[in-house]
Formats: sequence, C-alpha cells, structure tokens
Amino acid sequence: MQTHTKNGAITSPVQGGFIKVKSSYWKRVKKDVIQNKYVYLMVLPVVLYFALFHYAPMYGAQIAFKNYVPAKGIFGSEWAGLDNFQQFFNSIYFWRVLKNTVLISLYELVLGFPAPIVLALMLNEVRLAFFKRAVQTVVYIPHFISVVIVAGMAIDFFSLDGLVNQLLQPLGIGPLKFFMGPDWFRTIFVGSGIWQGVGWGSIIYLAAITSIDPTLYEAAKVDGAGRIKQIFHITIPGIAPTIIILFILNLGHFMSVGADKIILLYNPMMYDTADTISTFVYRKGLLEANYSFSAAVGLFNSVINFMLLLFANKLSRSLTETKLW
Repeated sequence: MQTHTKNGAITSPVQGGFIKVKSSYWKRVKKDVIQNKYVYLMVLPVVLYFALFHYAPMYGAQIAFKNYVPAKGIFGSEWAGLDNFQQFFNSIYFWRVLKNTVLISLYELVLGFPAPIVLALMLNEVRLAFFKRAVQTVVYIPHFISVVIVAGMAIDFFSLDGLVNQLLQPLGIGPLKFFMGPDWFRTIFVGSGIWQGVGWGSIIYLAAITSIDPTLYEAAKVDGAGRIKQIFHITIPGIAPTIIILFILNLGHFMSVGADKIILLYNPMMYDTADTISTFVYRKGLLEANYSFSAAVGLFNSVINFMLLLFANKLSRSLTETKLW
C-alpha cells in the first residue's frame, strides 16, 4: 500500500515504518510543460531577455574585486579584494556623488511619484469624453520623445535667450543663467522628467480605477458624499495596492539615476549638484578605462538598491497586506 504526503512524495510501508519514495520531479515538469506548452512559449522570450541581459552580465561583477586588465581577462587579472571599494569611499568625490544621487532620487520620488496619481484622479473626474481623450493624448505624447530631444528642448528653453527668459523679462526677472551654475540643475532635471513621464505613468492608475466597483460610488452619493469625499474614501483606497506595489518598485531603483539625460544636460560648472554615481561610473569606466573601480562603484549602488527594495517590501508586508513576495 502506498500513501501520498502533502508535498507530493510517495511513502510505502517497510517493516512497520515508512520510507519516502520521491516522485520524479523532472517527470512532473515535463508533464506540465507539455500541458501548457503555449504558455511557456509566451514566457520564453521574457526569460531569455532577463537571462542574457540581466543575469549573465552578473558574472562580470567579479572584476570589482580585481585589478582588471582586458588583455589578461577576468581570470588572469590580479585579485584586489576590497581595494576598489576603499578607493571609492576615500575619494574626494564620494560624498558629492552620493549626496547628489540621493537628493535627485528623493526629489523624483517626492514630486514625480505622486504626479501620475494626481493626474489619473483628475482625469477620472472629467465627464466630457472628447476633452478627456484630448488631454490624455497630449500628456501621453512626451513619453515617446527621445531623451536626447527632451534634453535639447530643455537647453533651448532655458538658455539666456530662450523661451523661459523671454517670458520672465516682462516681469522684470532675469535673464537667469540656468546652465551656467549648479543652482537650477536639479529643478530642470526633475521637472523635465515629470513632464515626460506623468502621462504615461497615469495609465496604470486609470486602469486600477476602472476596476473599482461602481456601486460604491452610488452608495456614497446616497449617503451624501461629494466628489472630494468619494476620491479620498473610495478611489484612493481602491487603488492603494497598486500605489504600494509601484512605490516598492520605485524604491528598488532609488539610487539608479539615469546617466544619459544628466550627461546631455550638465557641464563642469554644474558638477556640484549634477554629478551622480551613474555619471561618475561613466567617467571612470568609459572615459578613464578604470573598469574595476567603476564596477565597484556600480556594485555598491546596486547593493543599496537591493537593500532598499527588501526594506520597502518588509515594511509594506508589516503595515499592509500588499507586498511583492
């Protein structure tokens, strides 16, 4: 006689006891693949993408602990231990790039993260269908504009004779030297990012709003709740799980300020507020060919992001029922 345990293993009685006979794991996998082959075919491109471009490159992260020389390869290069990390922590630029990275990321999180939520709530309250579609089209378009073009537009608009200074001059202000000092860089960088991404980011919140039961709004109207109370007591709680998940994901790349847009916008006069970890890695790794040092800096940045992701998920799991895992 054979019995099945909860984990699917098979047990059989031998001399008054039971011996676990493990069922074939690979047979079960093969059976599942055959039964759901089309689902696995759909998932395969995504798995290959992450395997080739996200997991396979992790093998090269070991050069952060070596004095990497391309001619010698990864295995032939000498082991350096934590020397590259110590060099970065003792660098005169360490506190500057760390401060700028944290501040820009914090501004994007505080100002940029709520912007799509507010836009989605506003669009949801528009009852004129034509006007609503027109506004959605206008705010979605910047997402499809290249970062190079967005940076070029920002430089043109905020130049000495640009559109912004021309609008300020009748008010007796300016001309302001936006790109001739460090004072305005963070404002321009974060503001242009919000302008480019707010429309596209609102799509997922609009989709979450449509899943809310309409009878809740009808019941609220019967109880005398106005538009504002419906937003705060029905709409926002209804999309709260979506907000929490996206907030956790945003914290997961909190320190990953993109270098491409910063490089297009900044100049040496802005380094005090514009130089971040990503641009520092770019200069050290590609311009100075110091691969091991730049890999150590990038690995440090990734570890911080990973720790923030774990912290955010644990905090959400302890305070709410919403979590990534």
